[in-house]
Amino acid sequence: MAVSSRKKRKRKIKYRTVTIKLSDKQKKSLVNYCKARKTTPNKLIKKSIKRFTTGFDKKVPKEFFTTENQLDLFE
Repeated sequence: MAVSSRKKRKRKIKYRTVTIKLSDKQKKSLVNYCKARKTTPNKLIKKSIKRFTTGFDKKVPKEFFTTENQLDLFE
């Protein structure tokens, strides 16, 4: 058995920039929370939105669509 001397290349990941606006009070609160939890704001935000950003890249299931007269009061 011959062992290949080359390693497979990793697939290059494309990143996109998303910007949000926070007030001074919100920014200070975010930074203080992150300091207390020993994390970064970027990691905190990514962890918080993970359930919305995984699994919907191809097609959104019908259960997540809402009609005009439908409210989500208890979710």
